[in-house]
Amino acid sequence: MFHAPIVPRARKRSRPAEAGVARREEVKFEDVRLYLVERKMGSSRRSFLTQLARSKGFIVDDVLSGDTVTHVVSEDSEASSLWTWLKESVPKNLSNIQVLDISWFTDSMRAGRPVAVETRHLIQDTLPPSPEPSTPTPVATVSQYACQRRTTTENKNKIFTDAFEVLVENYEFNEVEGPCVAIRRAASVLKSLPFEVQHMGAAEDLPCLGDHTKAVMEEILQCGHSFEVEKILSDERFRTLKLFTSVFGVGPKTAEKWYRKGLRSFSDVLAEPSIHLNRMQQSGFLHYGDISRAVSKAEARALGNVIDEVAHAITPDAILALTGGFRRGKEFGHDVDFIVTTPELGREKSLLSHIMDRLKKQGILLYSDYQTSTFDITKLPSHRFEAMDHFAKCFLILRLEESQVEGGLNTAEGDSRGWRAVRVDLVSPPMDRYAFALLGWTGSRQFERDLRRFARLERRMLLDNHALYDKTKKEFLAATTEKDIFAHLGLEYIEPWQRNA
Repeated sequence: MFHAPIVPRARKRSRPAEAGVARREEVKFEDVRLYLVERKMGSSRRSFLTQLARSKGFIVDDVLSGDTVTHVVSEDSEASSLWTWLKESVPKNLSNIQVLDISWFTDSMRAGRPVAVETRHLIQDTLPPSPEPSTPTPVATVSQYACQRRTTTENKNKIFTDAFEVLVENYEFNEVEGPCVAIRRAASVLKSLPFEVQHMGAAEDLPCLGDHTKAVMEEILQCGHSFEVEKILSDERFRTLKLFTSVFGVGPKTAEKWYRKGLRSFSDVLAEPSIHLNRMQQSGFLHYGDISRAVSKAEARALGNVIDEVAHAITPDAILALTGGFRRGKEFGHDVDFIVTTPELGREKSLLSHIMDRLKKQGILLYSDYQTSTFDITKLPSHRFEAMDHFAKCFLILRLEESQVEGGLNTAEGDSRGWRAVRVDLVSPPMDRYAFALLGWTGSRQFERDLRRFARLERRMLLDNHALYDKTKKEFLAATTEKDIFAHLGLEYIEPWQRNA
């Protein structure tokens, strides 16, 4: 997770007469002398990497000499041609030089010191025959669609995807849609990889990685961070909008409005007489400490038990399903999403209102916002991914007692209340729409976006949380399970815990 960086003090430019002395004082590793091969690398990139290495205390020679250079670093993947050139350039003492792939250089820059040379770093003179790969290469396995990729909660490229999340947030605050979607796709691809990207060669043929995302990745590999991301994190507007939108009921437009008024903190907002908070925002500030803290899987299950008991007291045929990140196997989430329905025709329209009434009588309903169903079976699935579905739904804040949670509540240190407030969303589709709603509310966001894009571009179908429509046959396709929907699309079914891209 990124934290706001401390802005470094500007360095004074040294006078020409002192430049040589300053360089000698900055050398930290006297026994290591590098030479960067310009072949394949290019002169501008070689110059940049030379400056980077010197800034970290490495000696980088501009001339390749067998008497002084200890480490030759190259991006040329053709070992035979590289060694042919080296033997012509350094006929003597070449055996004393370690010829290394750029991955050794990036590992050393990240560590701030020369790392131990491993076999994977070496570019050997005579390469042994390559063994048959035990798994297909990334080029053969990584689809451009998240719905054709399996992605667990174990993200091996978090250093990149965390940076991308900051870029996405910034684009969202500025309402820039195109680059925002592009970076989400790139992050989705990296999350699906079973390996850590340690050099840009490993990402060269991956889909959905554009020039911008590759530049950010390369900077992180070389410097350990992205200057663009750090600039965003230190920006006052970004920090203020991120703070304000963390309040339940406050969106980017409201946050921007408050920022333009000169407000920079919660106390500024609450003290401003011209601001009139709606019910949702009032509850958001009132319970901010609780609902801004992560909800555990144990807490989600406890809430499921409460709602399931209430729903079955209303109708014995009630069906309740935990959705969202918890259904995908995550241990923590921001809120808890449930789908609740019943096979009784038309009963789902009033089911939510009855549930809210009973929760209120139990004294655990702290806030509620109910939206009636506007679902129309005759309407085609929406082209707009961001469009909210038309099922009956309610947005709640519930009081959860510590005694109800196995292992206890996820509370703040020193909190002795014995309860906490938790955000809960309930959606109630008709039973024949259950499979579509379950698929849509399970996520992840990019998985759902790509599933709909795949349906539209590859199968000439329209898919959303309500239905699947075949444009070729001009008919709606029925589904009682998620597997039915995947089968209609000609896709192999992907389990919920493999949809975290």
